[in-house]
Parts: sequence; C-alpha cells; structure tokens
Amino acid sequence: MRCVSDVRVPVYLLVVLFGMGSWVAVNGLWVELPLLVDGAPEGWGLPSYIIIIAQLANIGPLVYTILNKLAPRKVQEKHGVFFIVAAGATACLLLVFLWRKTAYIGGVKHSTGLIFSAFLLSMADCTSSVVFLPYMSMFKPQYISALYIGEGLSGLLPSLVALGQGVGKTVCVNQTVNTTTNETKMFPEYLPPHFPLEHFFYFLFAIMITCGLSFSLLHYLPYCKQEHVSNNVDISTNTKMLSASTASYRYSEFRNDDNLQLEFEQPTLGKTAFLHKRNFVYLLVLVGIINALINGILPSVSSYATLPYGTEAYHLSNTLGMIANPLACALAFFLPVMSLPVISISTFLGIAMATFVLTIAAYSPSPPLYTDNGGPALIVKVIASVLVSGLMSFSKVSIASVLRLNGRRALLLCGIITQVGSMLGAILMFILVNLMHLFHDKQACI
Repeated sequence: MRCVSDVRVPVYLLVVLFGMGSWVAVNGLWVELPLLVDGAPEGWGLPSYIIIIAQLANIGPLVYTILNKLAPRKVQEKHGVFFIVAAGATACLLLVFLWRKTAYIGGVKHSTGLIFSAFLLSMADCTSSVVFLPYMSMFKPQYISALYIGEGLSGLLPSLVALGQGVGKTVCVNQTVNTTTNETKMFPEYLPPHFPLEHFFYFLFAIMITCGLSFSLLHYLPYCKQEHVSNNVDISTNTKMLSASTASYRYSEFRNDDNLQLEFEQPTLGKTAFLHKRNFVYLLVLVGIINALINGILPSVSSYATLPYGTEAYHLSNTLGMIANPLACALAFFLPVMSLPVISISTFLGIAMATFVLTIAAYSPSPPLYTDNGGPALIVKVIASVLVSGLMSFSKVSIASVLRLNGRRALLLCGIITQVGSMLGAILMFILVNLMHLFHDKQACI
C-alpha cells in the first residue's frame, strides 16, 4: 500500500487543482443544457450541435501533436498548458457576454455566440488530453492519480454547483393542445434557477484560473520542482524496450507469460523496464475502449437508461457516478496496481456493467423489470452506474501508472488514444441516437 509519505501533500493537491482544468469547461456546459436550450433557437437540437463542435475541436490536439513532433524544443507541454488555460478562461468569459447572441446563417437563426464559445472550450479541453498527461512524466509516478482525481472533480464540481443552482427541476403544467375540442396535455416546464447562467460561467472561469496558477506553481516553484524527475526518456519504437526514469526510482520486472508487473524499490540510479510490445498495444486498446464508453457512449444514453424512473433517479445516478470517479482514482493511489491481469479484470467488469446500462437504455421507455415506482431495476441500474464509473476510473489510473514508468511518449500516446476513443464513441452514438433513432426517450409528465 502506498502511503502519504511517498508524496508531498501540497504538491499532490496542486496536481489535483491542475487536473480540474482538463474538462471542467465542457462538463460545465453540458450540465447547464436545460437552461441553455430554453433560450437557444436550436432548442433541444443544441446538444447535437455541441457534439459535432466537440469533434471539430479535435483540430487542437492534432495541431499540437504535429507541432510538438516537428519542433519539440519550441512546442512543449508547458506551452500547451498555457494555451489551454488561456483559451478555456477566455471562452468562459465569452460565454458570460455572448451566450445569448444569435445570428442568421443560411436563413436559419443560430446561437452563434454560444457555438463559437463552445468550440473554443472544446478545443482547449480536447487538447488537454495530449498535454496534461505527458506533462506528468516530469513528476514521480505517484502523482498520476492526482491528475485523474482532478479530472474526476472537473465533472463532479460543476454538477454539484448546477444542483445547487436548481438546473433541470421541472413541474408539469396542463396546456391546451386543441382549442376546438379543448384537449389538454401535461407538459414539463423548467423552474427558474436560483442564480443566473452568467454566474455559473464565472465559476468555470475561476476554475480555469486556478488550474493556471496551480500549473505555474508546479512548474516554477522550487518546493514543487523537488518532486520533478530528471532525465525523462522516450519510447523507442524500434525495440521492445521502453526506458523509464534514470534518476528517481528503480523498479524491477517480473514476467509471466508476457504479463508485466512492476514494484517500486528505493531511489537509485540506472534501471530499465521492459514492456512487451503486444502488452503495450493491449493497454492502449483498453484506454481507447474505456474512454469510448465513459466519454462517448454512456453519456449519450444516460437519459434513456434512467429517465423512465424519473428525474430524481436520473440525477441520483449521474451524481453518484461522478462521485465514484475521484474516489476510485484516490483508491488507485493507496492501492496501486501494476498487474495486467488485475487491470484486465477491472476493465472487463466495467465493460459488463456498461453493457447492462446500454441494455436498459435500449429498452427505454419501458426497461426490464420496470414498474411505476422504479422497482429493483432502478437500484441495480444506479449500482451499475457507480460501478462503471469506479471500475473504469481505477483502470485508467492503473494503466497510466504503468505507462508512466515507460516514458513521456507512452503518456503522449495514452492521451492521443484517450481522445480518439472518446471521439469514436461520440460519433457512433450520434449516428445511433440522432440518425438511426434506435433509442426512445420517456416523455415527461406522461
């Protein structure tokens, strides 16, 4: 078990705050959708636009990766972080003043201010996948979990603030749908929030500034620089040998049927870790699957899987799942796992739980065992959501910890595959949900 004495707590907390800037802006935009669509000309078609915008924003990580490859001395992680913080903070401020601005494009009214700001936010957050993780190769391996805890909080904190804001609370209102026959129907009507959207965007801006300040301290403060690892080396693509740090930790390898397990020893000089190429590729495939599920597939069907049980069940499931994320990352710090079989078991259990959630979503609006009061399926669904988030988060941190021991380029590839997996999952679900209409939602107030 890893103990707190292995790290400097202030530095660990700074890494958590740094990691919070990774996806907080885009996550914040999603939790505010009920308020955004109420004033947008696109209505509930707005999420589809944001999904497409998020994929177009992958131009950011692509350009950064190319520039970093062509000019590694001039384009480094520190430059990428400052770009992400500047772009993210600027976009949050633009949202404060522009989210209501509209214009006609091709004769159709669009939320141009919101869409432009969302693109800038998405580009900053997408680029964080290929910048933040490789940057952590400068630090001891124990700090990887802190980055993922911060990433988990980047989803949890906006949700908690939105919960306090009262986002998504509705009442059913009886409205006339046919004046001739006086036919009426019950329709949902959103209650006004406790504080306006502009205040929420200022909150996102503050998080991005906190991220930038935390990074500056981590990178330049002498106290934090003592936790840096010198002489980081890269992966050699021509061999099966992946070099790890030569100055901070020595770790020994135990191979059993090409499975890798690493153990930390006392600080010393000069040691090389070997990771079989197929195991390295296998870990990257797991990274792609995990992120396709948790960033692309499951968010697209969460409402179909839970709303049949009511809005309270929907918020309960999402909130508990988000709480499980940083908790699982913290568990990975105290109980580090470097064994491929254990990582595989954790990942495949998470995939099994995700399959169960997808099955419930596919049967919406009347999932198996569904009753008016929710029944046992609701309890199982909530538990499954928590397990998916927890298991997948634990696997992500464990995989990143193994790759961290194999150099900066291993973490860069992990970041690239993270974004590719998320993109493919989102595109797949956009096709299934919006074009093929394979999922059916439960109408509120019916």
